[in-house]
Amino acid sequence: MFDFVIGAGANLGSPSENLARGLSLLSQLPELKVRVLSNVYESDPVGPPQPRYLNAAVRVSSALPALPLLERLLEIEAALGRIRVVRWGPRTLDLDLLWADQAVEHERLRVPHPHLNERPFALAPLLDVAPELTAEYGPMLERLGGAPELWGKLAFYGDCIVCERSKLDAV
Repeated sequence: MFDFVIGAGANLGSPSENLARGLSLLSQLPELKVRVLSNVYESDPVGPPQPRYLNAAVRVSSALPALPLLERLLEIEAALGRIRVVRWGPRTLDLDLLWADQAVEHERLRVPHPHLNERPFALAPLLDVAPELTAEYGPMLERLGGAPELWGKLAFYGDCIVCERSKLDAV
């Protein structure tokens, strides 16, 4: 089994519903077991002008290695209407392999994610689900100004994952 952290972001349609639907589809893959869900963060976009994002992460155990897992992530994005038009443009759902228990260097995929150390919206959810990585990634998050605005929580209800907006005083 492989250990991965998958980052999820959305800013089109209903971002909270898209996150929840995408992660629910992910949790239904027979080759995966969802282990931990992160908080949900709201952040400004990277790239062209567009709406703010909701971002989260999920830690999974997978029978699939990185490249076949990437294919499954792309299928889920497409199922939720992701169309790649503009680099770093708006999207219904973006699923990225942020971290793995083994580094990946391939022409189609690099893990850890090559821009992870520049993106607090990816680092904060990563550390929610993989706190043992705080020594490595925590200083990067602090250098970038800390976690983005806390939006709510991801939670399991029955067989699905939902995004709940809540008034949290602290994490």
